[in-house]
Amino acid sequence: MDRIFLFTIFSLLTLHVMAQKKIVQTAGRDQLGEFAPKFAELNDDVLFGEVWSRNDLLNLRDRSLVTITSLISQGITDNSLTFHLQSAKENGITRTEIAETITHIGFYAGWPKAWAAFNLAKKVWAENITGEDAKAAFQQEMIFPIGEPNTAYARYFTGNSYLARISETQIPFSNVTFEPGCRNNWHIHHATEGGGQMLIGIAGRGWYQEEGKPAQEILPGTVIHIPAGVKHWHGAAADSWFSHLAFEIAGEHTSNEWLEPVTEKEYNKLK
Repeated sequence: MDRIFLFTIFSLLTLHVMAQKKIVQTAGRDQLGEFAPKFAELNDDVLFGEVWSRNDLLNLRDRSLVTITSLISQGITDNSLTFHLQSAKENGITRTEIAETITHIGFYAGWPKAWAAFNLAKKVWAENITGEDAKAAFQQEMIFPIGEPNTAYARYFTGNSYLARISETQIPFSNVTFEPGCRNNWHIHHATEGGGQMLIGIAGRGWYQEEGKPAQEILPGTVIHIPAGVKHWHGAAADSWFSHLAFEIAGEHTSNEWLEPVTEKEYNKLK
């Protein structure tokens, strides 16, 4: 009895989920319902209601890519492509991904077709790059990987940061990436001898500041030497992603002391 009950509940939930995924389209009937009712029916009920709704075989994101590729390859860059570009965006395709997709299509379908498609795509993805798009675009600016979310040290950062360990041997160092406005807390690298840290800016724009001194801008190629025992912080500018390499300088009895966050008042003074 319990098995039958559970199977019934599971079946109802499955049907509910499947129903949620079904595409509802009315464009055919809205625009051609009186003039070509059969075409409108095929467009709304079969093409979208059935083919686009078969998510168990091919998800909406992949169907968008297939459709966009087909349209551009045929040189169709009218309102139908704009509609499918908008759908692609809604189905999770990012600005970076659509740019790479159209670039790839251009080599096979023709450069002028890619240009025409880009003119439409730019309007669909016209807003400022944010989130994963911004992260992907920033990755293209540098040869080192952004890495994974810096969850182990997240409590010592304001905003989101990422960490990619580049080397564990000889001179250990990592690539640390900060989203706009992200910075670490004031902190001190302690050592009884040697120690400290060296930073090298590799992409974007950031800041470094020692206690009691003006903040110093970090750009690609900027080298910052941080002696042991100096209270400091570093992070991204408010309007830019930022990455630096962080080199751990060998020393005796080394440790890090994490202190208070950089306040909004302190940070907002920087331009």
